[in-house]
Amino acid sequence: MARDYYGILGVDRDASENEIKKAYRKLARKYHPDVNDTEEAAAKFSEISLAQEVLLDAEKRRIVDMGGDPMAQGGGGAGGFGGANFGGGLGDIFEAFFGQGGGASRPPRSRVQPGNDALLRTELTLEEAFNGVKKPVTIDTAILCDRCEGSGSQTKAKPITCDNCGGAGEVQQVQRSFLGNVLTTSTCPKCRGVGEIVPDPCEKCAGEGRVKARRDLTVNIPAGIADGMRVRMSGQGEVGHGGGPAGDLYVEVHLAPHAVFQRDGNDLHVQIDTPMADAALGTTVQVMGLDEQPIDVEIPEGTQPGERVIIAGKGMPKINQDGRGDLVASIEVHTPAQLDQKTRSLLEQLREHNGDHAEVRSRSQQDGFFGRFRNRFRR
Repeated sequence: MARDYYGILGVDRDASENEIKKAYRKLARKYHPDVNDTEEAAAKFSEISLAQEVLLDAEKRRIVDMGGDPMAQGGGGAGGFGGANFGGGLGDIFEAFFGQGGGASRPPRSRVQPGNDALLRTELTLEEAFNGVKKPVTIDTAILCDRCEGSGSQTKAKPITCDNCGGAGEVQQVQRSFLGNVLTTSTCPKCRGVGEIVPDPCEKCAGEGRVKARRDLTVNIPAGIADGMRVRMSGQGEVGHGGGPAGDLYVEVHLAPHAVFQRDGNDLHVQIDTPMADAALGTTVQVMGLDEQPIDVEIPEGTQPGERVIIAGKGMPKINQDGRGDLVASIEVHTPAQLDQKTRSLLEQLREHNGDHAEVRSRSQQDGFFGRFRNRFRR
């Protein structure tokens, strides 16, 4: 008596392939040896594997529908877990337990592929970052083959179907294992998964449709750019295989240290060494800006060491915005280390006039002093 393959899977006789696979996966999750190691489960798993194999094979299913049994003696290999043909079933098992299907082949990938993005790094001076600059750069990358114009063909002939895989982009092999007959799929080595081959490859690019070349470009660096930022140049990256569209080029900016200024966001910091007399009496110091315009920094009388003078709007330009950051001048007061006789005499007169003498501060005075000192650096 012929086996009821439809009944084994619990599907109707007009069930589609997807319905058969779905029923198989549901039962496989219950009876697979990895989740159920009983002898009854092993026998059941063998039975449902055989049923799926039969019903997914058009010729074998035709025999079943005519009332026969294609797996009877002389009709095919018997079932059992070790003897089942997992040409379609093994992929379904993997799908059931690992979340990805192996029953259906993937379509061949396109011969024409988009190119990769490219990254270059360039160093700028702070003046260049302040003003903006057109920066020349050189890049080694893939460009469109000018001989075949990206077709990959010497005569610009159209690609033909690969005779090794029949256009599938994959080749299949049946291998024996402890699981039984296992169908494996791998990328076709002749067409590399494309399903097509170029009959007369271009001599210059060997059928790639692209060649390596060195190019000189000019990058427009905007004013105010900061260290580590990237400028994107659309379509200036690598041309893809088969003459595919080029990726983008990203130019990453790094700023060289400056002799006078230190950048902090959009602010510029400068240190002004100030003699003791200038700090006491007040003075004006001229700083040459990055735009080569002088900036007057007014140091008020009685300025203490570590105090800062902030001049609004004299820092770095704000990238893609109006306005500029601030110029922050830190005042370092210098006490003379070597005194001539006249200077010593004048300082002694000043000390006597002010009545100033070194003394030990109380704890409350120290807290007040250090508090004021910290606050200066927080401003």
